[in-house]
Amino acid sequence: MERAPVTGRWRFVCVSEEYEAELGRTSYEHAMEDYRDQILRPDDPRHKIVGRVLERLLPNSGLKGDVEFHVIEDDDEVNAFVIPGNKIFVFSGIMPICNNEDGLASILGHEIAHNVAHHVQENASLPYLTTLILGLATFFVDNSAQLTQFVLSYGLELPNSRAQETEADYIGLLMMAQSCYNPEEALKVWDRMAKADQSATPQFLSTHPTDRNRLKRFQQWLPEAIEKQAQSQCGHMTQHSNEFQQAFVSYTRQGQDHPVLGTDNDNDFW
Repeated sequence: MERAPVTGRWRFVCVSEEYEAELGRTSYEHAMEDYRDQILRPDDPRHKIVGRVLERLLPNSGLKGDVEFHVIEDDDEVNAFVIPGNKIFVFSGIMPICNNEDGLASILGHEIAHNVAHHVQENASLPYLTTLILGLATFFVDNSAQLTQFVLSYGLELPNSRAQETEADYIGLLMMAQSCYNPEEALKVWDRMAKADQSATPQFLSTHPTDRNRLKRFQQWLPEAIEKQAQSQCGHMTQHSNEFQQAFVSYTRQGQDHPVLGTDNDNDFW
């Protein structure tokens, strides 16, 4: 048992960071193979925006080593993910939800936080614990193991996954605030995410907290994040507030009207 970074949450970890890194190398190879034809060039405005936001976030992240990121052109995929070894992938479909650089910082901060907290290392350890519990329970209680597996899934594995997501939300929020992004934008992002998500999967069946529950937690954490921002003396950073939209206006003016983003004649560009 050990405490997670930043939050101090107790968790079970029995594999090394080296093993986590090896899992990351394998996952990265698969991701690059799967998305190689959709990865945007470095001169694409969307790639540049992600790079600029990461440049501000990373000094306050605590990550060690170089960071590599890719933007994947897929407007139907509202997602982003991170791989051990500091490899970050962002789908273009999440950018309308972000709406601006502060919103994008909330998403990227969340993904970076998964690596800060070594959640993959924790996830790789969990099967050792569940296998032990399953074996003991099968021997002493449930010969079929079906009931025990059900209890482990809904009583341990899914709640643990939701705890990690909540932890990443919290760490990411403080990270973006310390990096002079407006933490209130995180609430707006998850409000838009909730409106866009029509699945309405019950939380106890899901690996992630519901968007509404996330929104409530962000509201609870907001005063701490605002204090973190105030301590960082962020007044001089406001000059970049409109560059996110300006970059995408430039993108559409090149004659590449975006099916989700619209055109620069829209009242609300997103």
